[in-house]
Amino acid sequence: MTVRVVLGLLLIANLVAAAAVFKPWGGSPEDLQRQLAQLSSDAAKRETSLAHLRKLVTTVEKTRSDANKFLEQYFLARRSAYSTILGELAELAEKSGVKMKEHSFVAEPIEGSDTLGMMVITGNYEGAYADIVKFVNQIDRSPRFLTIDTLQATPQQGQGALNVNMKLNVFVREEPLAR
Repeated sequence: MTVRVVLGLLLIANLVAAAAVFKPWGGSPEDLQRQLAQLSSDAAKRETSLAHLRKLVTTVEKTRSDANKFLEQYFLARRSAYSTILGELAELAEKSGVKMKEHSFVAEPIEGSDTLGMMVITGNYEGAYADIVKFVNQIDRSPRFLTIDTLQATPQQGQGALNVNMKLNVFVREEPLAR
């Protein structure tokens, strides 16, 4: 009986060994070659994708840096915006021969942005038509990001001058930019 059990176990071991030789568990050599080729192809595709993503990261960082430079150059810090813009408007008015009158400022947030806001300036000016045109031209060429929203001119009776009410928009930074 023991010999039969031992012979049965040897038969089972021979069958398992034969199955492993004729049909390896890892696959035939051709299957393994195909898997290796597929894995090499996948690795090459991932390397290409990784190189592309690294290039995108570099481009995004450069774009972010350029955007911060643009914001620093053309958008004023909120703390100094009022005095800077008022001083610049006074200087432009003086250069163009326009008399500057009263101004009002209103700060508004820009929807969707935590760091940017808009300052709306309403100002009154007085001057000849040519001087007003020169003043508007100088505002347009200002190094600040000033936009004229509305401009209403009414003539003064008998003086040849115009009273101008102008609404300007200036974009401001709410907080300093991170570098």
